[in-house]
Amino acid sequence: MENMLQHSTCQSFGTDCKELIAMIKELHAWPSYATELERIETLQICFPDFNIYHVPRARNQISDFLARTARSFHRELHFIGCSIPV
Repeated sequence: MENMLQHSTCQSFGTDCKELIAMIKELHAWPSYATELERIETLQICFPDFNIYHVPRARNQISDFLARTARSFHRELHFIGCSIPV
């Protein structure tokens, strides 16, 4: 989300993690993640029409593969892809 603010006005995010969506919708129901969720809540304010939606894992295989591959580089990588959700 921080990188999106620097590079794009896109306000819609997709994830295959249903738990993350539940956390964002009920921020105070997850006290063990309070610090992380406070940061997400702060970032949401920067997006006038923030939206997060579920992308089934079967439709997210390429993104998942790229994320797993990027983790193996042991350095920080950023990629911002912005498209209109269908």
